Amino acid sequence: MSRATSPFTEPDLTLLRDALGPLRDRERLAERLLESSRKHSHDPDTELDWDAPFEDGKWYWPPELVSLHGTPLWHRMSEEQRIALSRHEAASLASLGIWFEVILMQLLVRHIYDKSLTSHHVGYALTEIADECRHSMMFARLIRKSGTGEYPVPRVYHNLGRVLKTVSTTPGSFAATLLGEEILDWMQRLTFPDERVQPLVRGVTRIHVVEEARHVRYAREELRRQMVTAPRWEREFTRLSCGEAARVFSTCFVNPAVYDAVGLDRREAVAQVRASGHRREVMQSGARRLTDFLDDIGVLRGPGRRLWRSSGLLA
Repeated sequence: MSRATSPFTEPDLTLLRDALGPLRDRERLAERLLESSRKHSHDPDTELDWDAPFEDGKWYWPPELVSLHGTPLWHRMSEEQRIALSRHEAASLASLGIWFEVILMQLLVRHIYDKSLTSHHVGYALTEIADECRHSMMFARLIRKSGTGEYPVPRVYHNLGRVLKTVSTTPGSFAATLLGEEILDWMQRLTFPDERVQPLVRGVTRIHVVEEARHVRYAREELRRQMVTAPRWEREFTRLSCGEAARVFSTCFVNPAVYDAVGLDRREAVAQVRASGHRREVMQSGARRLTDFLDDIGVLRGPGRRLWRSSGLLA
């Protein structure tokens, strides 16, 4: 089959633009990301000291990012109990990260299935899948090291993930990718330089931040492209599915079982987190860079925007 008639040939989109400016050439961007991956990829198994014991008195997550921080219940807790809660919340977030990255890997495979397998765009997607495999194994190893056990998402949301993997459109997949990556990235950028936090946790978050920066760039540019070129029905569906994903993500962000694990009353803890102005500001701050971007490219409109507000991630 000639190149002119190949189903893998990409149309020339260099003249298209959105509210952020001209769309970038897909192949050139992917080539730059591939080069960065060659220079700045990490092996958690060899670069982190997994045998070193955790240090007494150090946190597993910055205290300001722990869900109960600043609540009346927090003020009644001992320092030891607060640190224990940070350990369980770190394990909960690592569990959420694995669930999300397994979904993301499947969405990326779907995205490249009908594209030229020799293109840089597909090459970078495969590189990202390899990154996500390492990240998932790294998070699982951290959970085992912490001794907390894993914190899976509730069964109803686990099964909703099956639906997402089956019906998600391409722009919906990249919007969901950014939702899972950017909020955690914001928190991890506060974590890895924080000397109050366990060295191993800081090392895990440092590796994740470095490699996720490329993933975010790839997803942002592809979502911009899709929101310009996708048919109207697909853009509308993306707005709704992205809003619902935001609601699910915020609900699953911290598994309520972490409160049981440190001897707290689950109902009281959940109620105080929901009423916490500090927690609301943390979550909205973590999402702000993403929501500004989604707003600029037309994702936060109509019923989808209302779902984002109900999630607590959009002011």
